[in-house]
Amino acid sequence: MNTFQAIVLGFVQGVTEFLPISSTAHLRIVPALAGWSDPGAAFTAVLQLGTLVAVIGFFLPDLLRMVGAALGAIKDPARRNDPDARMLLYLIVGTIPVGVAGVLFKKSIEGPFRSLWVIATTLIVVGVALGLVERAATRKRAFDSIVIRDVIIIGCAQALALIPGVSRSGITLLAAMALGLQRDAAARFSFLLSVPAVAAAGIFELPSVMKAKDISGGALMIGLLAAAVSGYASIYWLLRFLRTRTTFPFVAYRVALGMIIFALLFTSRLSP
Repeated sequence: MNTFQAIVLGFVQGVTEFLPISSTAHLRIVPALAGWSDPGAAFTAVLQLGTLVAVIGFFLPDLLRMVGAALGAIKDPARRNDPDARMLLYLIVGTIPVGVAGVLFKKSIEGPFRSLWVIATTLIVVGVALGLVERAATRKRAFDSIVIRDVIIIGCAQALALIPGVSRSGITLLAAMALGLQRDAAARFSFLLSVPAVAAAGIFELPSVMKAKDISGGALMIGLLAAAVSGYASIYWLLRFLRTRTTFPFVAYRVALGMIIFALLFTSRLSP
């Protein structure tokens, strides 16, 4: 992988990680269309460390407040009901399902699930589901109304994002809105929930990527930087967008992209 490819893939990762259109799918589709080799699931996971920097940087005051509240609750049991301390616990609990699924289905995630047939299917199916939820959900609940039941459901939904094309942000946004959360509140929780999951996946896969002969340390660092910068911009834009607009543009994009991939596969213009 050369520097140009690393920049392109880093930019693609940053932009698509937080939009409900699947970064993993795009990191599989873009190289296929460009005639590049598949960067692999491990590289995709490590590239997410760039977007991890973006989300931590964007929500740093919130995260520091959560950690401070949690430490305070340990020292003083009377503070255990502090909303910030409780939210940190929610993020940990919500990450457990994806961690378990990642271990159990690691071979499938790195192998059969990366087929473009699978990706085209999940792009369309989740896109249609997101559209149905957008039309039917009440979306009246604020961010501070989140309870442990919501966290477990959204966390289980996040585990489905291990299948390329599903989209971690897309499936968690879908689940949160189905539970009645406002669009921007759903997106906010989705972004925060990504922190432990992305950190764990990226750190776990980093050693294997560093050992790869076709990826230099310099190219990897440039890719991570591109992902961080574009990821920060993507978070800022999406939160503002969802305050006043629907997710239907993303629904249309997902369905259209899935149909295009199917057409290219059926005509053998794209290798699965």
